[in-house]
Amino acid sequence: MPQSRWDAVDRYIGDRLLPFDSVLDEALRANAQAGLPPHDVSPAQGKLLNLLVSMSGARRILEIGTLGGYSTIWLGRALPESGCLITLEADPHHANIARTNIARAGLASRVDLIEGAALETLPKLTFEQPFDFVFIDADKPSNPQYLAWALKLSRPGTVIVADNVVRDGALADDHSPDPKVRGVRQFFDAMAANPRLEATAIQTVGTKGYDGFAIAIVGG
Repeated sequence: MPQSRWDAVDRYIGDRLLPFDSVLDEALRANAQAGLPPHDVSPAQGKLLNLLVSMSGARRILEIGTLGGYSTIWLGRALPESGCLITLEADPHHANIARTNIARAGLASRVDLIEGAALETLPKLTFEQPFDFVFIDADKPSNPQYLAWALKLSRPGTVIVADNVVRDGALADDHSPDPKVRGVRQFFDAMAANPRLEATAIQTVGTKGYDGFAIAIVGG
């Protein structure tokens, strides 16, 4: 199936189900103008994250990998007024753009953006209350460690979602030398081996190409 067909279906979904949103549109424009890589979730994927937060009743969210804050806005909008979202970003330039986008969305009081490599900042969150929802969308070689931290910072019922886990189908290649693929495969191995997790993964196609999400819930 050609990419053009996937794009057309995403446009159809957007036209029918996702009304134009000037704040989200401006966030994408600001990210592009600032030279950020185009790694944001698609609008349909952003809405999926928003709905998952709403359905889970989450009040506290951890996002690992902010980029320009586009997914942060989708996640943060699903929180109640008293909710809290902590998002971690390693790149100071990305963080600055994200802060502007988050403030423009009216979420500055609800979102705490922490700069620094996630594996260095995650240990500082151990004093926090457990998170109800964790979104992992950062460097893929570190996904196994991010999962371990998500479990340390979770409670029974916490939802964990990881993006970009199919890698154009390379996930199924057990001989891939790509460190991103190897990181994601180790992430899957860790999920499968952990008795606290019930998990699945969904392949996706669309404007972001061929990829997918992993979704897990933490048991008791």
